Amino acid sequence: MIVEHAYVNVASYEQDEWPWSVPCVRGLLDGGLRFTAPVTFLVGENGSGKSTLVEALAEGFGLDSWGGSHDWRYASHRPKSVLGERIRFDAAPRGRRMLGSWSARKGFFLRAETALDALDREGFAPHSVSHGEGFLAAFRGKFLQPGLYVMDEPEAALSFASCLELLGHIDQLVRNGGQVICATHSPLLTALPGADIVEVGEHGMRRVAWGELALVDHWRRYLADPQTYLRHVLD
Repeated sequence: MIVEHAYVNVASYEQDEWPWSVPCVRGLLDGGLRFTAPVTFLVGENGSGKSTLVEALAEGFGLDSWGGSHDWRYASHRPKSVLGERIRFDAAPRGRRMLGSWSARKGFFLRAETALDALDREGFAPHSVSHGEGFLAAFRGKFLQPGLYVMDEPEAALSFASCLELLGHIDQLVRNGGQVICATHSPLLTALPGADIVEVGEHGMRRVAWGELALVDHWRRYLADPQTYLRHVLD
């Protein structure tokens, strides 16, 4: 493990102002988020705050909020978010060494919107391949060293088979000493054995088993009988 607990260090805040109005952010204020496994998936509906959360966690670790690796300041002049600059970590010994020295820090923040541009700037030339292959280039070439790897919906550009390949990369990464925090809508990714799943929403944050996830239930029912859903949205 690299980090074991994330929390917010803030003396006062306005409950009705963003980001403090987001329920999962208030969870960071109340007790923080503990990491109990090398892979943590954050799952929730659009607008639940999971992307806000993973971006702030990446920033708190010193990764660029716009995406990229520990050794590339892709948007170095972009200020940290209000939440990102207030994130603090309780870290494992290896994590404390990384947080204490910029040269020792290892990791990558992969966000769907800027991943290909960030990879291009780091010499991967992903525009010469498909969108999905560009994503996989990051996993094959940048997700190697022990460190903290934060991802925001990496499945967005990936096929079913590519998502399975991604799971293999994640598994190998954590075997090599890495830690992964991933926001996702994917029932395929969240099925990774041993992963911790945190569901975010109006309730804040809570740990759930894979089979208890609302997204898993919806996909099961949709694949069993699509018409039960489609009749509500199609004329």
